[in-house]
Amino acid sequence: MNKRKICAVITARPSYSRIKTALKAIQEHPELELQLVVAGSALLGRYGNAVNVIEKDGFKIDEKVFMVLEGENPMAMAKTTGLGVMELSNVFYNLKPDAVITIADRFETIATSIAAAYQNIPLVHIQGGEVTGNIDEKVRHANTKLADLHLVASEDAKDRVVKLGENPEYVINTGCPSIDIAKEVLANTNHNFNPIEKYGGVGADLDISNGYLVVMQHPETNRYKSAREDVLCTLKAIHELNIPTFWFWPNVDAGSDGTSSGIRHFREVNDPENIRFFKNMEPSDFLHLLKNSDCLIGNSSVGIRECSFIGVPTVNIGNRQNRRERGKNVVDVDYDTELIKKAIHERIAQKGRLSEEIYGDGNSGKRIAEALANTKLIAYKTIMY
Repeated sequence: MNKRKICAVITARPSYSRIKTALKAIQEHPELELQLVVAGSALLGRYGNAVNVIEKDGFKIDEKVFMVLEGENPMAMAKTTGLGVMELSNVFYNLKPDAVITIADRFETIATSIAAAYQNIPLVHIQGGEVTGNIDEKVRHANTKLADLHLVASEDAKDRVVKLGENPEYVINTGCPSIDIAKEVLANTNHNFNPIEKYGGVGADLDISNGYLVVMQHPETNRYKSAREDVLCTLKAIHELNIPTFWFWPNVDAGSDGTSSGIRHFREVNDPENIRFFKNMEPSDFLHLLKNSDCLIGNSSVGIRECSFIGVPTVNIGNRQNRRERGKNVVDVDYDTELIKKAIHERIAQKGRLSEEIYGDGNSGKRIAEALANTKLIAYKTIMY
């Protein structure tokens, strides 16, 4: 029996943790064959070289697609997406997959969806049906309408996809694969590593024996011109708190140049002794770092998803995650230094009492592989509704 060829496209650093355990389950499934395409910022060193982590984890990459245009503004996002459609169309034509996976809501994921759907290749959308406060929500819903099979991460998301007009038979709540990694992290109490020794980073040597913070703040694409000002509010708050902090570089979005320049300027002027800056970490290392932290600060979806499962207190800043279903681990604040400081103190006091299973129970990867193996939609290569 011929195996079904499942082509997954990873376009950015965060997308890998969102799909890693599903890739492994597809790879191991007797009825499936994994085709892996790595594209966009996942190939670029200044955004963490996610491709190196993927290869280190033992995955064979079938194609690499360089498609990111310089500019880090809305026009560059649009042109990057357009280039992605052209390049990925060729990739799919050559690989001839039985189905293509597009992941979540990053702006360039719509290129995967268009390139597959226009060639009548069944499209599988991971993590549809969620809502946020910027361009990502439009992209997510557009991916949903182009997709044929919807593997969502929560019951709330499932209901929303059905309300968007999709056939309930093809909307399956598998949970989020990143929760699988979080479950492994919680179970592994012997995973000890020194982040500075392993990953280097830039900035101060940190004494984390009495606790530490983690910051991951990205620009908001609907207010990208304020990115520099926004990150400076957070930098000032963290500097004044004087708590050891691991700070991660932003994703490639409109405004990321403003966020990056704000970080560089603050570092040069203030030389903060309590902050160490990093580009990337392996997913399991990053979640171990979060698990042992006192609080996550910023606007990354990891604070909403993985941190709700692990129980990490989270201060979510601004509207990037607006309306996304969240747990009791999250408190929302605006871009205001004093409000951020106050929220951090309040969240730290709640550490260890905040775990919930909103986005899965830690078995999502296997559920995704089973859905891909058993859904008629993929076998018949046609839209069934």
